[in-house]
Amino acid sequence: MERWRTLRRFTMPALRDFGFGKRSTEDRIQEETSSLVAELKNTKESFFDPRHCFSRAICNIIFSIMFGNHHEYEDEDIDNVLSYVNESLMNVSSAWGQMYDMFPRLMKMIPGRHHRTYILLKKLSQFVETRIQMNLESFDPDNPRDYVDAFLIKMEKEKVNPDSEFNMKNLLANTLQIFFAGVDTVSTTLAYAVLIFLKHPDVLAKVHDEIDRVIGRHRSPALQDRNSMPYTDAVLHEIQRFSDLAPLSLPRKTIKEVKLKGYTLPKDIDVFPVLTSVLKDPSCFKYPTEFNPENFLNEKGEFQKNNAFMPLAAGKRNCLGEPLVRMELFLFLITILQNFNLKSSVPREELDLTPDVSGLVHFPKPYKVAFVPR
Repeated sequence: MERWRTLRRFTMPALRDFGFGKRSTEDRIQEETSSLVAELKNTKESFFDPRHCFSRAICNIIFSIMFGNHHEYEDEDIDNVLSYVNESLMNVSSAWGQMYDMFPRLMKMIPGRHHRTYILLKKLSQFVETRIQMNLESFDPDNPRDYVDAFLIKMEKEKVNPDSEFNMKNLLANTLQIFFAGVDTVSTTLAYAVLIFLKHPDVLAKVHDEIDRVIGRHRSPALQDRNSMPYTDAVLHEIQRFSDLAPLSLPRKTIKEVKLKGYTLPKDIDVFPVLTSVLKDPSCFKYPTEFNPENFLNEKGEFQKNNAFMPLAAGKRNCLGEPLVRMELFLFLITILQNFNLKSSVPREELDLTPDVSGLVHFPKPYKVAFVPR
């Protein structure tokens, strides 16, 4: 626990120094959204699964903060990292991964896809180790370029302390954690958002109207525009609430108790508590089980905060990169919608918003969409 506190106290200001919540990061994201728009235009209105395209753009931002450089979309390093991250999360969120979490000793003796997770994590670790070594070869303590340099400076200052938490092992672990949280959270939410808009074209039409009225078709969206877009702000909040991306990291609440037919319960227990994420709590949201932006709008159509909205956990354990996540979601999604209409490859009635994989992370079911220039 003390290690966690020490590294968190360092990581939050270090990430802030290299972009989180700063104007420079907004410029960086706007530049990346322009590259993404160009990439989407190159698809020439063909139907495809957009998640990998989103992931590469988000991965580039994390690369620049962690390692100080930008990669082209065709770069093999990005594709490898995304492959390792995505498959690892899919594995740990699968039934195999959840069984391993509950019965680790037993599952070690049983063959299955859960064993591949270690192979993927090893490959990702080797990649991060290589990038850290590249930083070391050109390291200048007087001119830190990124998060890794900041950590190396701290390691140098504390090298005389044998109990210091600032060592290569923890640098590797922290970097991996930021990769998983920073890349997958935003890209998966964007993928869910596009699927939700395909399912709810009426909501998409209202967002398009607000974009045209506040921003127009030619100026790049800026973070400050969000204050003038109450409906869009409500929609962004509702996307995060409804997708419930990381359900196991959120506060949970008993919403009802049910009798379990066919199961033998202890004599003093007659019912079993059923838990739900706070994001689906009916005492906190008007429409807890359906997608409805009115969960964040008052009677006048103004945006209304809700204290139960905690999409990336709460309190001291909330996501380190939450300011970056909020910035990325707004700028990426609004830029995409400013430039494109969305067209589904199947009738709206066939689109399914329930998760394809539900465990540590909720993943949307695969779908295909065409981005039609407006």
